[in-house]
Amino acid sequence: MSSTMRETSRLAEASINGIVRRMVNLPRSILGGFSRVMGGGRRSQTLPSSYQYQILEQDVQNVPEEWSFLTSFEYQYGSMHPFFYACRFAEAMKIAEDDHKFLFLYLHSPDHPFTPSFCEETLRSELVVQFLDANFISWGALANRGDGLQMATTLGATNYPFCAVIAPARGESITVLQQLEGPVSPAELVEILQRTMEDQGSAFGCSKLKRDEKIRADRRLREEQDRAYHAALQEDKERERLKNRPRAIPKKAHEERLKQNSPNKDPASKAKDSQPSSQILIRFPNGERREKSFSSMDKVKSIYSYIDSLGLPGTENYRLIASFPRRVYGMDEMNMTLKDAGLHPRASLFLERQ
Repeated sequence: MSSTMRETSRLAEASINGIVRRMVNLPRSILGGFSRVMGGGRRSQTLPSSYQYQILEQDVQNVPEEWSFLTSFEYQYGSMHPFFYACRFAEAMKIAEDDHKFLFLYLHSPDHPFTPSFCEETLRSELVVQFLDANFISWGALANRGDGLQMATTLGATNYPFCAVIAPARGESITVLQQLEGPVSPAELVEILQRTMEDQGSAFGCSKLKRDEKIRADRRLREEQDRAYHAALQEDKERERLKNRPRAIPKKAHEERLKQNSPNKDPASKAKDSQPSSQILIRFPNGERREKSFSSMDKVKSIYSYIDSLGLPGTENYRLIASFPRRVYGMDEMNMTLKDAGLHPRASLFLERQ
């Protein structure tokens, strides 16, 4: 075994047995991104439609920074990879914080000799793709450009491939929970990430999750109290109205009931109205998310029709993917109902370009 591989094996073993954890101060250029995100919410970045995701090698450097990594990666290795958010680092951290997940950071060095094998065998592995999509917010960048270069310098990357598990921290810092340099197999990577989640997740996120849960619990309590108050008030008003109303046949109410039970109503519409709804969360490659309610008897093609109706850039040629377990909803599933397709009562899908 070469000295490099021995060192990589040593680092992997150290990562499993002794979790890395250190605070890192962010450079001003990254902090500027945090200010924009915190002040103005998420900023969606979409690739201009003129690129159409089919870019010649000499044009890779001309795409917007947020898309440079995905463009370079997919040009060389194809579209099978974890769901990397195409946005600035600050925006990815905000998404991870909102979703209460750690951020998986990957710095891509296309010309490094270890990069091809890592991308082909590890990042494109179905095991790694499913695990990352289910448990992390993934963000990648070119190590020699923009935010990727800034993070490589900040984290002291000396070897590639470079991966890190990051959590938000107070002030102008982030917490690096895990750092890997050099090639690693799919099984080793998943084991390291799983151990990091187990050892750091409860300790690091416990206080924040408890605080957030308390806020949500207080909000729910206030909402329930408000609903109970308004319901009691409405009942008092209704009793008073009935008490003072002259006794008469409630003709209008009777007519309304007859209309609702009329056999002229379309049976298919009545059946569809009686079906429970399915909540579908759709994630787009630029980080934007849309949630839509469908009937559980709607077909999978209804989701495609909804996405197409939005007219968003980058949705010309795609397919829908469920994260974990990974499942493709393509042409063969178009006429399946959402219930039969396993998308009821709630599901999360993301767009994968073809």
